[in-house]
Amino acid sequence: MKNLKFFALIIASTATVLSATAQTYQWKDSSGRTVISDTPPPGSAKESTRTIGGKVPGANAAPAAGKAPETPKTFAEKDMDFKKRQQETSEKAEKAEKEKAAAAEKRDNCDRAQKQLVLLESGQRVATTGDKGELQVMEDAEREKEMERARRFVSESCK
Repeated sequence: MKNLKFFALIIASTATVLSATAQTYQWKDSSGRTVISDTPPPGSAKESTRTIGGKVPGANAAPAAGKAPETPKTFAEKDMDFKKRQQETSEKAEKAEKEKAAAAEKRDNCDRAQKQLVLLESGQRVATTGDKGELQVMEDAEREKEMERARRFVSESCK
């Protein structure tokens, strides 16, 4: 009894698989009758063929006008596209890093210029080193000149 059930199950599954993969064609013959068959129609009626189930004939035919057919990319083309995207990503990251470093340097220069300006405007004695390495106290005219220079630098670098 078990063998009979097993045999019936195999027959049923085979019939299901065969019918699922079979293609059925429908077309009108020369006398105008509709013909349904599992074999493709003879040469003259192929243009008006309709597939019932399975793959549609002509599905891979020429695409819409004006568009070139897309061919699948080879492994080398895919690899080249991947490397190109990878290089573009690294270039963007490098550019972003440079911009970040430039912005940090600009902020640092701005902070230093503001501190220098505050120091010069405070009225405290400021000394500079001379040509021979000796300390020289800044005169009032020199201080005004340095304050003006520091104000210009602050206005330019702290935008």
